[in-house]
Amino acid sequence: MEKKDDGFKLIANNKKAYFDYFIEDKWEAGMELFGTEVKSVRMGRASIKESYIKIEKNEVFIYNMNISPYEKGNIFNRDPIRVRRLLLHRNEINKLAGQSSEKGYTIVPLRLYIRNGLVKIEIGLGKGKKLYDKRQSIAKKDQRRENERDFKIKNI
Repeated sequence: MEKKDDGFKLIANNKKAYFDYFIEDKWEAGMELFGTEVKSVRMGRASIKESYIKIEKNEVFIYNMNISPYEKGNIFNRDPIRVRRLLLHRNEINKLAGQSSEKGYTIVPLRLYIRNGLVKIEIGLGKGKKLYDKRQSIAKKDQRRENERDFKIKNI
């Protein structure tokens, strides 16, 4: 019997990251959030579309991540696009810093989710795609869609 993972809820997905970068490695990180931010994330009111990640003074921060203010939060609401600290082990931060310092590499947020009651973010080490790589991705996607369409027509 396969164990079901009931404690997983996807909040936000960054599809553009997979289009713009070759993702070479992935990590799961916790986030330093306040109470009203957690409530807002649980309601699914968060976006990582335009966010990016930097390492400063041996700490990892996410910029431009939007968590909408909690409606019932009044004075406890924080700035929706404030800088938030990501929680990683020291050796993971050192490895990330070393790999992202190479030319062409960057750290991108991939998914925001809740696992076992905790807000987690999946980050990846990405190498930027060139224009011709993006064209190849679009061509593959179009070919896959066309094949699915043909298959659907044949099965009807």
